[in-house]
Amino acid sequence: MIILITDYGMVDPYVGMLKSRLAEFAPSHLVIDLLHDVPVFNAHSGAHLLAAFANGFPMGSVFLSVVDPGVGTERDAVVMLADGRWFVGPDNGLLSVIGARSVDTRHWRINWQPEVLSKTFHGRDLFAIIAAEIATGHFPHDKLKAVEKLNVEFDAGDLARIIYIDHFGNAWTGVRNVPSNARVSAAGVTFKHSTCFGFVGKGEGFWFMNSVGLLEFAVNRGNASSTYRLKVGDPVLVERLN
Repeated sequence: MIILITDYGMVDPYVGMLKSRLAEFAPSHLVIDLLHDVPVFNAHSGAHLLAAFANGFPMGSVFLSVVDPGVGTERDAVVMLADGRWFVGPDNGLLSVIGARSVDTRHWRINWQPEVLSKTFHGRDLFAIIAAEIATGHFPHDKLKAVEKLNVEFDAGDLARIIYIDHFGNAWTGVRNVPSNARVSAAGVTFKHSTCFGFVGKGEGFWFMNSVGLLEFAVNRGNASSTYRLKVGDPVLVERLN
């Protein structure tokens, strides 16, 4: 199973070109389009989203993760094995949060290039080939060099900011494990807690712990982002009460 997480969007041709390369090198393997709307160029948000999603997939899954504003520069390309799951992508912090939160982690630098390598599309020309080889059980020893750690590492603790706005207008944060009696605010508004949408009135805002364990702001049958002018990067205040 190959899982795709990128900031490519679904309007442009990039996802299709990426998947065509996977179809060439791993034709019998399931490819899951998990998320192609990671906030553009935002590896920090992407790292926390990837960490939240990863444990929901079986051991042996291969995550092809690309949020890569430094593509074509001297930044490294890497492979990581973390608690039985594989991650392929740029060494710009994107893989670092799930790596730091894992118990057993190994790293390799990709020291190979194909004959044709676009300076602006390593997702298709480099990462997809490596991910496909791993998924098909042909570990590319000749294309990798073991390294001790990633070059770029974000803090693996919670990120008290909004990291993603979904198409409902719900605002996801990088905060985990918030008790129901906590005081939670963003954009100058203190939100009430609810476990689900149906326990608040239509048009009412609230916060809840979402299905991947992150604190999320929502409006019942409404749009929290537009209602409260929430945007990616906004700070979130969580006061845990005794």
